[in-house]
Amino acid sequence: MAFDQRCYDCFNRAVSKLLSKEDIEIGQAEEFAESMKNLYMVKKDEFSSPMFARELHVQIKEITKNSDPYKVGKKESNDLILGMYSSLQQKIKQAENSFEMALRLAISGNIIDFAVNEHYNINETIEKVLNSDFAINDSLLLQKELQNAKSVLYLGDNNGEIVFDKLFIETIDHPNLTYAVRGAPIINDATLEDANYVGLDKIVPVISNGYDAPSTILDKCSDEFIHAYQNADVIISKGQGNLEGLLHSKSGNIFFLLMVKCDVIAETLRVQKGDFVVKKVEV
Repeated sequence: MAFDQRCYDCFNRAVSKLLSKEDIEIGQAEEFAESMKNLYMVKKDEFSSPMFARELHVQIKEITKNSDPYKVGKKESNDLILGMYSSLQQKIKQAENSFEMALRLAISGNIIDFAVNEHYNINETIEKVLNSDFAINDSLLLQKELQNAKSVLYLGDNNGEIVFDKLFIETIDHPNLTYAVRGAPIINDATLEDANYVGLDKIVPVISNGYDAPSTILDKCSDEFIHAYQNADVIISKGQGNLEGLLHSKSGNIFFLLMVKCDVIAETLRVQKGDFVVKKVEV
């Protein structure tokens, strides 16, 4: 997906909010703002929003001397949903259609996205997802293909959300499912450390994609990840970041699961901001 001016404006707000929390000098913040503007002007026609976000956060880490600026918030998100784990598990078990319930809960977790908004009401979002028609709903096709798939690759997104993913994966109960996370800390996206913290490694193999963009950029990923990607019969891709990196890729039987959180993605998918989507794209 091409970079969009509105993406720059969104990054600008998120980055400004983060820098305001860090102990940095005004001159450093002003220097970074100018660097960010120059990066946009030079690169706007060359690379995607996830790559732009990656470059910005590399600079943020250098300025703040903090390799994981969102570390505290990530743990708080995981702890919040882990505290709800038993009740959510019961909700799935008691549902008339446990697959659909677990799927909807997994999508509700996509609201936890610090790149868009650090403040969210998870209970309100769960209720909305459980009682809404999806703008695009290929969930029955996903369930059917999972039943026939020999191997599944599940692409994780954000912390907190990964606990919902764990519940969905337990419900899917596929014998050959691998979960993939980012190669290093980037915004509040999940890494191996985070996946292990919520216990995903106890139920399925967990691998890193080998790169620190808030997305899946195939030409930057590790050989281990590419092998899993190329050999998966079904790929479940969570969130806007993964969609931005993979929507126009040239391989993979992909189901995109997400909450649409901006007008750019809404226009791309021809839906409305705030809609919920389960979309199959075979490329």
